[in-house]
Amino acid sequence: MDEILEILSNDARISPQEVSKLTGKSVDAVKKAITKYEKSGVIVKYKTVINHDLARDSNSFVRALIEVSVAPQKDVGFDHIAERIYSFPEVTSCYLVSGAYDLLLVVEGENIKTVSNFIASKLSPMEQVRGTSTHFLLQKYKEDGQILKKKARGKRLNISY
Repeated sequence: MDEILEILSNDARISPQEVSKLTGKSVDAVKKAITKYEKSGVIVKYKTVINHDLARDSNSFVRALIEVSVAPQKDVGFDHIAERIYSFPEVTSCYLVSGAYDLLLVVEGENIKTVSNFIASKLSPMEQVRGTSTHFLLQKYKEDGQILKKKARGKRLNISY
């Protein structure tokens, strides 16, 4: 990966001046490269990783991984059904994967019932969907390379004899 992209993927808030210092390229060259990546779609979005457990009541937010087995359509393969599925607002990520299932979805909702209703009323009834397997996330430790929950260091008393 290009070093500018690598730096931005680790810290999207870094200035072109700082990227210039790290890469040895001129500030103008860095700015041009970033603009080019944005216009061409290489850089799709700048993202903040949020620890939702700290930002809001974790009882009012549920995230699930849903494995979906689908019947691909002739001449369009998995793309058409994937597009229909990822268009739902509950679906935050959609991946074509190898293995027992075809698609892996990340779905978010206010509670388990909301996610369950999405599966029962929107996802499962779709003609190409053959089956689903749902895994509710119980604890998130690391996301996008960032550790969210630092290990608490035990405060042990020093004992000497």
